[in-house]
Amino acid sequence: MCETDSLLKQQEWRVIDQSSVGPQFPALESFAMDDTFCASVGSCKSMAVARAWVHHQTVVLGIQDTKLPFLKKGVDYLKEHDFQAIVRNSGGLAVVLDEGVLNLSLIFPENERKIEINRGYDAMWELVQLMFADFEVEMEAREITGSYCPGSYDLSINGRKFAGISQRRIRNGVAVQIYLCVNGSGAERASLVKGFYEAAKGDAETKFTYPDIMPSVMASLSELLDVRLSVQDVMLRFLHVLKEHSGRIFSDSLSVEEWPLYEAYLTRVVERNDKVFDSLKED
Repeated sequence: MCETDSLLKQQEWRVIDQSSVGPQFPALESFAMDDTFCASVGSCKSMAVARAWVHHQTVVLGIQDTKLPFLKKGVDYLKEHDFQAIVRNSGGLAVVLDEGVLNLSLIFPENERKIEINRGYDAMWELVQLMFADFEVEMEAREITGSYCPGSYDLSINGRKFAGISQRRIRNGVAVQIYLCVNGSGAERASLVKGFYEAAKGDAETKFTYPDIMPSVMASLSELLDVRLSVQDVMLRFLHVLKEHSGRIFSDSLSVEEWPLYEAYLTRVVERNDKVFDSLKED
């Protein structure tokens, strides 16, 4: 179950579709989900997992963001714009999640054959190119200066970023995660994060360099491809590519054995968030 010739090509893809659960699905649960599947796939108790998820009106902060000097002002700014803030259990910086942003996770086993970090990124990059192969556009994977949560695997068209990729590794499991801005305004999302940093950093000097966001360098796929795309349109493209690269795909959910692990990971991420936000109340 754990052997594979290449990352996208799997004997089976276990699909966890949480793209239409709705606003009652909190983002903290997603991070516990991916950690659970990482552990399950890494211990060969599950085949490779492909998970899709959507969250509403949430800005996900990286650990580095929690060290901003005026974090409470930044969080209050987001609340004024009807967004909640949470802290993920990994690196990176702030990103926006809303009903027009589709998140995908590919979770691979890493046992006899180690998966180099760039190989994990390249698998997701290849997936996105295949998903939109019918459009005559050139997609690039390079850092887009002025975007939020910039990284070397920012995905862009004509210099405007529509996606960012990250990785998380637990117990021989590798989760490669991407957020795809499917529709809506990329510039408006970037403006929200820009306002957060302006409030949370102020004029203070910080050891860490936070991004100087230029909203014009971010866009959604609908804007860049000049078509109306829904999250479900992109989900169909996602499933089609998975089907082409496996013997079969099947829809699933947490198993009975995975539930206790999920609850433990969820408790951990909730406690971490409580610690951050409870300290803001004391300030």
